[in-house]
Amino acid sequence: MAGFGHTTRKHPRSRGRVGSRSGPDRASLGIIGLVSAIAGFFVLGIVLGPVAVVCGWLAMGRRWTGTNSVPALVALVLGAIDTLLAIVWLASATGSAAGGLF
Repeated sequence: MAGFGHTTRKHPRSRGRVGSRSGPDRASLGIIGLVSAIAGFFVLGIVLGPVAVVCGWLAMGRRWTGTNSVPALVALVLGAIDTLLAIVWLASATGSAAGGLF
């Protein structure tokens, strides 16, 4: 009798092939990273740059190989540039405030 909750199969799906649906979507992470990277050029680059890098890296599936989405790759690159520019700006601002010792 295979009806009313009685099945002949014990496990309908293998656990290795089914991904978890609890986390955010990769496309959404790529778009969030892209928006963070662009906004980071104008305000709070030291905060939004690393956010863009992390979101881009997670949207790429934490690997360089395979099929990468364009917004994720752009978010990663722009976030890295944004972070470096913010660090250079902070270093130059603190260097001139110290009286020009260095």
